[in-house]
Amino acid sequence: MGKGINLDPHGEALMEQYHKLRPSLEKLAKEAYDLLRTTLREQGIYVTAIEYRVKSEKSLAGKLEMKGSKYKTIDDVTDLVGLRVITFYTDEVDKVAAIAKRIFNIDWQESVDKRKHQLNAFGYNSLHYICRLKTGSPRFELQMRTALQHVWSTIEHDTGYKGDVMIPSEYRRQFSRLAGMLELIDDEFSRLRIVLTDYRRQIQSLVKNGQLDDVPLSADSFRSYLDLRPFDRLNGRIAAVNQAEIYPVSMMPYLKLLESFGLETLGDVQRFIDDNSDDAHQLALSQLALTDLDILSSSAALQYLCLVYVLKHNGGLEGLTSVYDIINGKSDANGMLANMMLEQAKTLPFMQKQL
Repeated sequence: MGKGINLDPHGEALMEQYHKLRPSLEKLAKEAYDLLRTTLREQGIYVTAIEYRVKSEKSLAGKLEMKGSKYKTIDDVTDLVGLRVITFYTDEVDKVAAIAKRIFNIDWQESVDKRKHQLNAFGYNSLHYICRLKTGSPRFELQMRTALQHVWSTIEHDTGYKGDVMIPSEYRRQFSRLAGMLELIDDEFSRLRIVLTDYRRQIQSLVKNGQLDDVPLSADSFRSYLDLRPFDRLNGRIAAVNQAEIYPVSMMPYLKLLESFGLETLGDVQRFIDDNSDDAHQLALSQLALTDLDILSSSAALQYLCLVYVLKHNGGLEGLTSVYDIINGKSDANGMLANMMLEQAKTLPFMQKQL
C-alpha cells in the first residue's frame, strides 16, 4: 500500500476486490470510450477532447481510507472507471449528454448536474452521469464540461484552492470574481455562435432566393454565392477554345480582389460578371487560341474577369501586377505576366474603347 495510507480490514477487502476486477475495468474503459467517440463522430459533434482512465490504486486507497465504510462492495465505488468529454461550447455539453442517455444506461440517483450550483457557491462544475453499458457492466462515471470549465478546474487544482489550507477571504473573492467572468465568457461564446449560425442561414436563404443586393460581400456570403456556380458559364466558354478540361480550385483568394474593386454586395459581384464576361472571353481567347492548353482551373473565368476589370478601369501594368500578386503571391514573375497580358489586350475591342 502507498506510503501513509492505512486501511482497515474492510478497506483491505475492497482493495482486494479492486485488484481482481482491474483487468475487466481496463476493458470497460476502452469499450465505453470507443463507443462514445464513434457515436459523437457519427452525429457530427466535434469535441476538444475525450479522455478515459481506470482509477489508480493510490487514488482508490486514499478514498477508502477516508470513507471506505460507505461502500459495501467495490461495485459501490462509481468512479473506478472515468470518462471525460470536453466540449467547445456550453450547449454542446447537453448534446453529449443526450447521446450518452441513448447509448448508456444512466443511474439517475447517483448522477448529478453540478452546473446547477447555488448562486453563492464557488467554482466551475461539470455534468456527471453514472453509467453502465447497455450490455451490462460495472458502473462508470462520465464527466461532461466545456474547455473553459476544464481550464478552471485545472487552475483550482494547481493553485491548491480546494486544499486543506484555509484561503483568506480576499483571495476567495478574487477567485469568485474570476470564476464568474469565465462563466460569462463561456455563455457568451455559445450565444455568439448561435447568432452567427442564424446569420449564415439568413445569408444562404437570401442567396438562394436571388436577393443578392441585400447580401453584403463577405467570406461567408461569397462561399454561399459560389454554391450557385456563377462562373460555370464563362468557364465553359473559355474551356471550349481548346476543348479543355476544368479542374476545381478554391476561388476564395479572389475575395480580396473583389473587395478592392469596391464591390460591396453579391449583387455588385453579379453585375461585375454580367458587365465583363464578354470582354473576359475575348481576353481568354486572345491568350489561349494559339496554345494547346487542354486543362484549366475553375478560377480561370474569375481571373480573366478581374484582369478585364483592371484594364477597363485604367489599372495598367501596375494594376495587373497587383492582381497576379494577390492570386499567385508576390513574385518578380508577376510583372512579366502583367506585361505580356497588357500587350495581348491592347488589340482587343474593349481596350480600343479605352484609348
